[in-house]
Amino acid sequence: MFTTVADLVDRALAAFEVLAVTAEPVSDELQYVTDLTTVWGARLRAVSTARGAEAAPAGADAAMHALAAEAALVTDPHRAIDWLSTLPQVALAALGEAA
Repeated sequence: MFTTVADLVDRALAAFEVLAVTAEPVSDELQYVTDLTTVWGARLRAVSTARGAEAAPAGADAAMHALAAEAALVTDPHRAIDWLSTLPQVALAALGEAA
């Protein structure tokens, strides 16, 4: 069994959701957090829809694992907001996609 693009997008979305929950306490940035999760979540899901069944690119599994592990270390809500704009772009790069 091989890792698919959809598998890795699912992993990225799970890490992304944890960051969104971590960012929630920053009430004055709630609209920004909502916008980031809406737009980047849709972009990642679009990749999964278009390429989900493909085998993941070489090295993408390890890259996504490292990305999710690093995101899991973010506990500060303000840093989580920063990561909400960063994680999807890194995930897309690991999948060979343009942001």
